[in-house]
Amino acid sequence: MAPLTAEALKKAPAPFLFQYTFNNHLKIGGGNFTVNGRVYLVVKLNNGRVMFQKWVTARTHSITPGGTIYVETSVSSPCSPSTGNNGYARAFDDTTQKWSPRLPVPVCVRID
Repeated sequence: MAPLTAEALKKAPAPFLFQYTFNNHLKIGGGNFTVNGRVYLVVKLNNGRVMFQKWVTARTHSITPGGTIYVETSVSSPCSPSTGNNGYARAFDDTTQKWSPRLPVPVCVRID
C-alpha cells in the first residue's frame, strides 16, 4: 500500500470509539483508523490517572468502517450505577496523528 499523502490524511474520516462490557471487563471498540496502522488506546480517570494503555494494530472489519480496533481492557465492568462516567477512553492513530474524541466511560476502582 502506498503511503498516504498529506492531502489524504487531512480528508480521512475522524476516528471514533464505543464501549461495551465483555468478560466482566470494559471493552473498547473503534473505527476510521488507518488499516494495518498502529493505534494507541488509553483509559484514564477524569483526574488523568492512566488505568489502561495498549498499542494495537487496526484491522478491517465487516461492520465497522476503516481500520477497526476491539480491545478488552483490564478495567472491571460493569461498575456500580453510582460510579457514573468517572473516566474516559481515547485512541491515537499513529499514521494520521489524530486522536479520537474522548469517550466517557465508567472506571471501576477498588476501594479496599
